Formats: sequence, C-alpha cells, structure tokens
Amino acid sequence: MIKSSPVTRRGLLKAGAALGVATLGVGVHPWTRFARAADLSSESLRTTGLSVTVQDRILEMFKTASGVGSVSGTPSTYPDAQTKILSGGSDYDVWEIIAERLPALIATDNLETIPVSELPNWAGIRDTFTKVDPKWDARSQITGQIWADEAQTELFMVPAVYNYDSVGYNPDVVSDEEANTWTAIFDPKWKGRSGLNVDPLIAIGQAIMAMNTLGLLDVKNPGNPGKDDIDEAAKFLISKKKDGQFRALWGDFGELVNLMASGEMVVCDAWQPAVMAVKAQGKPAKYATPKEGYRAWAIGPSMLKGTPNREAVISYANFWLSGPPGIAVTEQGYYSPSKNIKDFMDPDKYAFWYEGKPWVGPEERGIKEGDLRDGGSLKTRAANVAYWHQWPDEYDHLIQRWDEFLNA
Repeated sequence: MIKSSPVTRRGLLKAGAALGVATLGVGVHPWTRFARAADLSSESLRTTGLSVTVQDRILEMFKTASGVGSVSGTPSTYPDAQTKILSGGSDYDVWEIIAERLPALIATDNLETIPVSELPNWAGIRDTFTKVDPKWDARSQITGQIWADEAQTELFMVPAVYNYDSVGYNPDVVSDEEANTWTAIFDPKWKGRSGLNVDPLIAIGQAIMAMNTLGLLDVKNPGNPGKDDIDEAAKFLISKKKDGQFRALWGDFGELVNLMASGEMVVCDAWQPAVMAVKAQGKPAKYATPKEGYRAWAIGPSMLKGTPNREAVISYANFWLSGPPGIAVTEQGYYSPSKNIKDFMDPDKYAFWYEGKPWVGPEERGIKEGDLRDGGSLKTRAANVAYWHQWPDEYDHLIQRWDEFLNA
C-alpha cells in the first residue's frame, strides 16, 4: 500500500467540525459501459461532495443508463462531509472526495477500495493518474494518492474531474501582468477587493507561493509546508486580514460568481468554471497564468465502508469515465481524466477545451468566435504546475494556525 501521512481520528473530527463552521438531459453515449451487467434496480446510490461533481443532471444520466433503483446526491463542503462521514454515519455510499483528503478515510478505516478490473472504462485513463512525474515524490502528486497498491490494481478513489487552479480577475481593473502571479491576491493595491478561499489546504499553499515570490519564504513544496513555514504563512494571512485585504473568504461556487460579477471582488483565487460563469453573464472576467504555476487537484468517487450498494457505487465510478459526464464537466471548464473523450466530443469543442485552439461557431456560455481558453491547452497547463494538493504532514498544526487566522 502507498503510505499516507499520519493522521488521528480525533484530530480529523475536531478539524472538520471547526472548518464546517467557517465554510460558507443529456443522452447516454454508446461509449458508456458499466462494471456489471447485473440488474441494479434493487440498489441505490447515495452520494455527497462538492457541486463540482454532485450535479442533478449527471445523477439523472447515471440513473437512466444504469437502471439503479434510486439515486440521490447531497452537495456538501469537504469539512462538513468529513465530519459526518468520519463520525460513523451511514447516510452515504460514496464521498466524491478531493484526493488530498483520502488519508482521512484511510486512517479511520472508512474506505473500501475499488478494483480496476471492475472498471471497463479505466482503459482510457490519462497517464497523469498512472505514471509518477519525477518532478515530485509520489505522495506529492495524484498518482501517489489514489492507488492502494504498487501494482495499481486497487483504487482509493476513481478520478472523475481534475483541473489546474489559478487567479480569477477583472481585466478591466487588473492588468494581465498584475494578475499573473499569486501575489495578486495579497497586493495592497486591491485592498478590500480581493477574495480568498476558506479551505486552509488551499489558502495556506497560496500564501506560501506568494511569499516565495516576495522573498519572504523559500518552500519547495507549498502543499506540504513545515511548522515554521506554516507559522510564517499564518502571520502573513493574519496581517492581511487585519489590514482589510479581503472582501470575502469564499467557499461556495455561487458566492464566488456573484462577488466577481458584481465587481466587489476584482482579484481572487478562483475556479475556472466560476470565471466562465461570470463571462457568461456578460461581465469582464479572466483566468490568470501564474508565473509560479497552478494548483493541481482531482476529485472522484470513493466507496464508503459498509455500503449495501457496492455494485451501484462501482457502476457510478465507471460512469464518470464515460462520455456524458466527461463532456458535461469539460464544457464547464474542468478536464475529464479519460483521454477517450476525444473520440466522442464535438471535434471543434474538444479542440477549444483541450488543445488550446480558437473557438469555432456561435457564441456559447460567453465564448465567442476566435476566443481561446485562458491558459492554453491541457498540455501547456499541465506543464505549469507548482504543486498538487496533498495531505500535509503537519495537518494538525496547520489547522490550529488556520483557526487563529479565522478568529483574528
């Protein structure tokens, strides 16, 4: 088994509870294949996770295609879901988890692995999820987080979507040069008009990247800082908060879109689909290409221990590697982990979303003829990654200092 950072059940539950307080009809393509030919009408699927993947239309697609008896999804922040699941609740079969939080499930024995042999669509998975990039040690990248064994036969999590996050900004106010660095979020010039995500595993890493650029720190892996580096980052964030730097500590997709569209926030850490949602409203919005690099992450279904709906869970995980959900999330601004999507997506749309080519055709979701995806092709963006999200070795210390930031 690939080793994860040491964690404790007590620490996880305490941190999850504290964070919870702070956190604010497409047809089925023939490509879709299921892990079982068995009748699933007697099984259910109960899933929870961010609205990034827990979407009613995708759940309805799955229900129609699989024949599962009933399907329900509950959007929830990671801290809230973590607290409920690790407390021993049996309300869900699946947690659509971000890979960095897998150690929480592993350490508390709340996880059942999924065999690759039961995922017919796994054959199209991208190398990102099977090959170790020599740039980082294994645990500091997605390949070293999702596998339960070195032979890559059992998965802790089946990747469903992934992306490379950056800085969202209003190009009518903030120039490209000013925005193309993580220091933009903390620039006094945007005092009171900047935004910061409320997830500490995001915010601390971003602060460290900015501090590296400003010459205040020299941390090689911002995703796994030491205690002293966490202390310095916390001091930095607290000073910025007290100075009134942040218009909001945001945690919800809709909240982020509204704050950007209204002009209340002109620069912030952001999800690319939120930036695109602002553009779709006819408001100025752009996604930066940070000189330090992107934050990389992946989300997907993990099977919770004791589920009575094992076959439904495996079919759902396999479904995520098929055409309908892959295309749906791609057109929101994420990436599908399966390279087979190229064979089933409209060629012009695939060229725009994955290959960095100009948009062809009528305007759609604020994208006009000749537009390019911010950041370029998947290959270009993947080559500019500062770090992958991971579970930090000093998680408990990080949460303690984050609480001090929230209370400052």
